[in-house]
Amino acid sequence: MTTKTHVPYRLTRVGVVMTPAQGDPNEVEGVLNPGSGRGPDGELYLLPRLVADGNVSRVGLARVVIEDGVPTAVEREGIVLEPDRGWERGVGNAGVEDPRVTWIETLGLHVMTYVAYGPLGPRTAIAVSSDLREWRRLGPALFRYQDDLDTDLNLFHNKDTVFFPEPVTAPDGREALAVLHRPMWDLGETKAGQGVRVPAGVDDERQSIWISYIPLDAVREDLGALTLWEQHRFVAGPEFPFEALKIGGGPPPRRIPEGWLVLHHGVTGVLESAFAQQQKVNYAAGAIILDGDDPSKVVARTPEPLLAPETEDERSGIVPNVVFPTAIEEVDGRLFVFYGMADSKIGVALLERTD
Repeated sequence: MTTKTHVPYRLTRVGVVMTPAQGDPNEVEGVLNPGSGRGPDGELYLLPRLVADGNVSRVGLARVVIEDGVPTAVEREGIVLEPDRGWERGVGNAGVEDPRVTWIETLGLHVMTYVAYGPLGPRTAIAVSSDLREWRRLGPALFRYQDDLDTDLNLFHNKDTVFFPEPVTAPDGREALAVLHRPMWDLGETKAGQGVRVPAGVDDERQSIWISYIPLDAVREDLGALTLWEQHRFVAGPEFPFEALKIGGGPPPRRIPEGWLVLHHGVTGVLESAFAQQQKVNYAAGAIILDGDDPSKVVARTPEPLLAPETEDERSGIVPNVVFPTAIEEVDGRLFVFYGMADSKIGVALLERTD
């Protein structure tokens, strides 16, 4: 089948909203890749990844300053999550990284996925909050075994995970919450010599976007069920030149007339170790539309990026040449996308329909 390439949206740069605070040891290696949400006070907040010396990450809280309907700056309000659990720390590494925050109205909670950089490398974890300030860890995500995949998804590092904001229908017909994720198939990153292992039926070894589901009745009975994912499906892999190396999800999917809008990142270049601060890659932002009734199906996707690293802030930093979208928020009737700039700063772009 030929992929439809009409996605009626564009991104237009607005500016830089957050840069590392001079003299703050928690931000000496950058502020980047924020989650976001509205607090009980109605204010818009970012939850940025703050990187200290040695690539140790924390999650902060910062109120967004709005001027004439445009996000222009932030006011810091402290740290809300630190790598203070044993499974979030290893010998010579630690971190709670790249939070993605989804307000799930059905639960009345903000649900955060984040990367715990622990003893065996990056692992997705979940925390919940009613106010964006106090977060309750639910623990690492677990993948229920699925025999037709001929593998255990718990073996693999996994990043770029984000929840949908409302329930959908799972493949088994039940009402469920859904989550996008990006398995990393190289087991050699965990145990030398194991190499790349892909599930049955998967021909492309490049990292791609998958979807899993959580029965809603199980979550209503026990919130801890948010960590047990099942009914895993491939969604989308690299297809166009700006995605040649790998792709991964971005902000929480957003309802649009055509289905679900997913902003994602496509990567080109050469990857070093999965745990290295990359220097030879290029991250650009694209878009995928998923079916409104079955979000495992792709309706359309952009053949070229909506936003690529072009400014000095996007091209020069801890990891150069990076545009990495992680949050979408509405301000005065307009949509703004917050994104990491070269793993060093946080930018904002206006998201608009083109038809």
